[in-house]
Amino acid sequence: MVYVGRDLEAMSFAENYHRWILESLKPQLGTRLVEVGAGSGSFSDLLLDHPADSLALIEPSEAMHRLLAERIRSRNDTRVETYRATFGDVAERLSSDLPDSIIYVNVLEHIADDVGKLALVHRTLAPGGKIFIFVPALQSLYGAFDEQVGHHRRYTRSELVDKCERAGFRIIDSRYFDLLGVLPWWVKYRLLKSSELEPRAVAAYDRYVVPAARRLEARLRPPLGKNVLLIAEKP
Repeated sequence: MVYVGRDLEAMSFAENYHRWILESLKPQLGTRLVEVGAGSGSFSDLLLDHPADSLALIEPSEAMHRLLAERIRSRNDTRVETYRATFGDVAERLSSDLPDSIIYVNVLEHIADDVGKLALVHRTLAPGGKIFIFVPALQSLYGAFDEQVGHHRRYTRSELVDKCERAGFRIIDSRYFDLLGVLPWWVKYRLLKSSELEPRAVAAYDRYVVPAARRLEARLRPPLGKNVLLIAEKP
């Protein structure tokens, strides 16, 4: 299946969730950023508030890139450049700019050869640069929705750590994320076999559940979660 950004489009309603992700990444973010699979730009909007020197946004879907480009034009931010391309298409060009932060939020699961892609990111980063990864977790949660949007897999934390280390990275942080989302996801997408991510349900979860989940995980790292978050460095 060709991914056209449907899941990112629905997640554009999840501002609290995106802020939670970004706040988890922010202490390690550099100043020359690349976001891969930027979709329509809902997460990119938050990155624009980070004091970066440059931000490259990569999105292969024509429909999503059109929305992304319109959003960026409205911000009138000269630090930003958008590419309608895959990361592989522009990696060599980006490497000349010595990016120090490459971000994959809900993207790596769409890539068949994820280890090969991680190795390419490693080659593209400046020495000491970091990769930031956020992916769906637990293959036991894989259902019709994952298949519908072109997910090749859901990850365990140890699997993602192993793949990043095989690509040459040194792990800085890896954790499960959103423990409270595991059961609702299992019920909706495994038990009830839904294949849709409804914006109204996303907005409700974002408003009522995410603040509680964020407070909980600020105090306690969960043993499981709906997602995995990882930060790794190129030595």
